[in-house]
Amino acid sequence: MHSILKTTVLSFFFVSCLFFCNQIHAQNWDINLLKQINPSNPNSTTWKGISSTAEPLCVAAPISMFAVSLINQDQNLKKNSFKLAESIIITAAIAEVMKVSINRDRPFVKYPLDVFPNKIEETGKSMPSGHTAFAFTTATSIYLAYPKWYVALPAFTWATAVGYSRLYLGQHYPSDVMMGAIVGGGSACLTNWLNKKFIEKKKAKIVKAPA
Repeated sequence: MHSILKTTVLSFFFVSCLFFCNQIHAQNWDINLLKQINPSNPNSTTWKGISSTAEPLCVAAPISMFAVSLINQDQNLKKNSFKLAESIIITAAIAEVMKVSINRDRPFVKYPLDVFPNKIEETGKSMPSGHTAFAFTTATSIYLAYPKWYVALPAFTWATAVGYSRLYLGQHYPSDVMMGAIVGGGSACLTNWLNKKFIEKKKAKIVKAPA
């Protein structure tokens, strides 16, 4: 059952990428929904603060986990810190390739009279949302390592809040945020699967090999 779930998640990840890339320019719901969320003066310190946590936390999380694993000599925590770091690297690579390939302008660039950004210094391409991708790869990686509801609830609440903050601040379309969540979550699942399929299985064979 677990292998079926992983296959389903990965399949959904890649199919969703293809779907959004093909459909994104033809959908009016994207800008209409954004206009309902993005105010004319997006100066909420709460949403700006939440948005600013995405990248620092995704870097701090694996470093902190690794440091604690050394202090406590916890090999499992150390392994999970490496998995999280790997998923972040994969997320960054996929997101950058997609940004260059899709080449989508930020919504406030295409709709300057309808979308009001909190700042215009963020001039990178729009699809997918990097902040959302990093938040979801961090949340998903931590949940896969510790699959408990009290881990999932705060982790995914935070990641979802990051995604919403990007809409409130006028920096991304809803589909950018959705794709960011898919890229981040999918990268974490892919990293977890690759580690179990190759690295952990190889280590298990070495341990079981006769002397």
